[in-house]
Amino acid sequence: MPRNGTGRGLLRLVASVAAVAVVSTVFVGGVAALSLTSQLKPGIALAGEETVPDIGAIEGGVNLLLIGSDGGEGNAAYGKREAELNDVTMLMHISEDHTNATVVSFPRDLLVDIPACTDEEGNQNRAVTSQKLNSSLGRGGLACTVLTVEKLTGLEIPYAAKIEMDGVIQMSTAVGGVDVCVGTAIRDRQIGFTLDAGEHTLAGWDALQFLRTRYGVGDGSDLSRNDNQRVFLSALVRKIKSEETLSNVVTVYGLAKAAISNMQMSNSLQNVNTLASIAVALKDIPLDSVLFLQYPGATGMAGSQSVVVPNKKDAAVLFGAIKADQQLAITGGLGNGSLTDPTVPEPVEPDAAAGADNAAGVEEGSVDAGTSTPPESTTEPTAPAIVDLPGTVKGQTAGTLTCSAGQ
Repeated sequence: MPRNGTGRGLLRLVASVAAVAVVSTVFVGGVAALSLTSQLKPGIALAGEETVPDIGAIEGGVNLLLIGSDGGEGNAAYGKREAELNDVTMLMHISEDHTNATVVSFPRDLLVDIPACTDEEGNQNRAVTSQKLNSSLGRGGLACTVLTVEKLTGLEIPYAAKIEMDGVIQMSTAVGGVDVCVGTAIRDRQIGFTLDAGEHTLAGWDALQFLRTRYGVGDGSDLSRNDNQRVFLSALVRKIKSEETLSNVVTVYGLAKAAISNMQMSNSLQNVNTLASIAVALKDIPLDSVLFLQYPGATGMAGSQSVVVPNKKDAAVLFGAIKADQQLAITGGLGNGSLTDPTVPEPVEPDAAAGADNAAGVEEGSVDAGTSTPPESTTEPTAPAIVDLPGTVKGQTAGTLTCSAGQ
């Protein structure tokens, strides 16, 4: 039985690993686990025992690469592959002031230049051009994918983690399933996955298939698959940040266990304090301040293969703003693989609301009759500049309710 201090340290490790895990069915696990940690009573220091330090949010911004591998650690259910591929590649940026987070997903078929990499066996792989991004993992593991994305974005990425497909299954099950909306039925004969229109709670294998489907959503492109994945990820974030999840000890431990047993992390994330401090920075960011974006590009053909050709000009605007830590605004809307949830009411226009007040005899800035007290000053500090992203950068916030656009 661990002593209280040691137990608290272990919980911080568990909490932090789950936090790092959250964007590939990871990103908010740490929110849940940190909530559990906060429920513990203070530990009692025993003679000769080191005190567990209080851990605050990490200083400054964070760039963290999260990839989902199709290797499955030998799980035959995923099929035989000649090489391990990074099916999901996402870059998470936490702002300097920890008020917002941006997650950029990169299409697996995106054509990129892969630098020279050394694989885990020590073999040297020369630099290559115009290769699919998902081949970078097989050319040098997680480190090679990081180098590739750094070259593509111009950003330094000091933290990285990889999660296997089994981790997706276990995390979605641990949280009690993820509630997703399907606007039009999904029929993907390629992987044998169907899902009728309506609301569904997905866990286990069904959750994984939902994330993998390509030919059952939108125009059947890799871009549409990314759109559909954002439907799932935003729903997952909402589920994990809900009080229902945060107050359930069993659920919290299940999330943490699923993350730990299915993740490989960079050495920079092996430090307990670093992991926990990233989790602290993440946990209080509002849903509407978490952006899920897609790297801009267009589908095309390279020989007989379908590829995504990068839009480097618009990508430079996106990553220039991220590097400058500027606030981002989505102008391009959703992609072909998702649509706005039709059950969400249309927002009331500000002008209409003001008109209703005026109709009731309330004039903006007026002083009530019978009082000489002037209105309080409404002067506020100048808000930071907001960068309107190019229309080719599709995406949504974690608070936006969306549905899959099936075929």
